[in-house]
Amino acid sequence: MLDEIIALAKRRGFIYPGSEIYGGLGGMWDYGPLGSQLKKNLKDWWWEDMVIKHDDIVGIDAAIMMNPKAWEASGHVEAFTDPLVECKTCHRRFREDKKGEIQAHEQEHKKKNESIEWTASQKFNLLVKSYLGVIEGKQSEIFLRGEITNGVHVNFKNVINSTRIKIPFGIAQIGKAFRNEITPGNFTFRSREFEQMEVQFYIPPQEEEAMRWFEYWKKDRMDWYIKLGLNPEKLRFRDHSDAERAHYARMATDIEYEAPWGWDEFMGIHHRGNWDLSRHMQYSGQDLRYKNLETGEEYIPFDIETSAGVDRSLLFLLCDAYKKEERRIVLKLHPRLAPYKVAVFPLVANKAELVGKAQEIYHSLQKNAWPVAWDDRGNIGKRYFAQDEIGTPFCITVDYQSLEDQTVTVRDRDTMKQERVAIPQLIEYLNQ
Repeated sequence: MLDEIIALAKRRGFIYPGSEIYGGLGGMWDYGPLGSQLKKNLKDWWWEDMVIKHDDIVGIDAAIMMNPKAWEASGHVEAFTDPLVECKTCHRRFREDKKGEIQAHEQEHKKKNESIEWTASQKFNLLVKSYLGVIEGKQSEIFLRGEITNGVHVNFKNVINSTRIKIPFGIAQIGKAFRNEITPGNFTFRSREFEQMEVQFYIPPQEEEAMRWFEYWKKDRMDWYIKLGLNPEKLRFRDHSDAERAHYARMATDIEYEAPWGWDEFMGIHHRGNWDLSRHMQYSGQDLRYKNLETGEEYIPFDIETSAGVDRSLLFLLCDAYKKEERRIVLKLHPRLAPYKVAVFPLVANKAELVGKAQEIYHSLQKNAWPVAWDDRGNIGKRYFAQDEIGTPFCITVDYQSLEDQTVTVRDRDTMKQERVAIPQLIEYLNQ
């Protein structure tokens, strides 16, 4: 199934291999006309849900490049590593914790009657290095951010001083991150350049409060993904064991989706304690304590993080929406996520009256901020098929009856039922 989704994504303009005309670059993907709109719709919905509708969450957009000391303080220089093992037969490398991938690789060699040995586990830092400076050889070594969290924590005091927001409160951010993944794979799931949507939610440093907010955000984020249209039966929580928790986490839970290759994570909820602010306070020498102006109490707050992969969320939305029916392939995306909401067709493309009326409707929808597609190629059946594949919820066809009574045929993507709607009532009908 994943191969079919990859083929559809390229064929219909959702996702292309990065730098494809030069042979590509592993773990890099480009989003096409439909994919970039789908991605924007997803991020806009997240921002509305987390920032616009919350009095206690504000947003920032921090720089990708940071002072290298920030990554020392956060522990990434020392601890942002993957343990890797290498197959001595073919020299492919695998993350030591991915037992299923290692076993599958061993089976491949056994089928070929090839012996297999593994090297000892070695740690590999995932931070991507870059350089700043204009003179070759005299440039400063820096890192592209391995996650977007750090840009929030270093601006903790700036946000408080400029907004006067009070704890409990959150800081939201959407942005690019980069990791030197050794084994990118499963389409866009494990990429070297990706995007995250995160909220760092600061609370008083009390474990009882931390557990209350931890459970609150777990439920809130699961409910949101169900609202996006993901099948609840393909979603689950998975708690991290002590051994696998990140260096900053006191507790960690993933939301996982049952992907074509098995259960895998795309959203994490973490109780980070006061790790980040304490470390930045130590390394920067700046006072990052929060002061309660009503009581005079000062403390370093705890942080409950909700961190979602944009690309992984989008991939699982495509997987979940992809339906292979008897006579068609259809993406049953939530209408709010669909790149186009409506497509407009003239019944035939060589009749000026039909084309003119259809263009009037097309431009009217455009002016009312409806993302709308135009298609006059081939027969009407092929046009429906193409719009089903990209997930367009409604198709409007202008036919000869339209010229007589000012009505059009509106076809529903999911049911394929058709209904006559008066042209002046179209926008109201679609809104409803």
